[in-house]
Amino acid sequence: MSKKYNLLSPIMLILTVAIFGCTQTAEKSIDDGQEESGTELALDETYDKVRNGARLILNYDAETNSFIGTVENTTDETLKQVRVEVHLSTGKELGPTPASDLKPGEKIDVHLKATTTDFDGWTAHPEVGSGEHSNGEHGDSEHAEESSEHAEEGEDEHE
Repeated sequence: MSKKYNLLSPIMLILTVAIFGCTQTAEKSIDDGQEESGTELALDETYDKVRNGARLILNYDAETNSFIGTVENTTDETLKQVRVEVHLSTGKELGPTPASDLKPGEKIDVHLKATTTDFDGWTAHPEVGSGEHSNGEHGDSEHAEESSEHAEEGEDEHE
């Protein structure tokens, strides 16, 4: 009988660690708050993740050479200055979209046109608040003083 318990203990430990690891991974993919997931999507894949309470669902449309989708507030409070960026496999960045305050449950359309077709992968993310782009959008001019992720990016990275 004790041999069964001796064999069962390591098996239970392994299962517990595996289940805990899977749970942590699933929670992280739902709302990890990270800039990017690090996983580049193929042109026919859909981005569907929640970050800082904003759920972004985005697809690439080859006919219009655009990224089209929605961003939705999944929280019970208004999300301030919500905007979306797409990073192409070439290193180019599209956006961010104009900043909008989203009430609880509110959803808005997202449309970012690519000016090039020389990319074969992409990643995206919603941004919330003024921490990453305090001016709300890039426009044609480069950023004003920033202490964000974009402060070290090259002058020609953004389209």
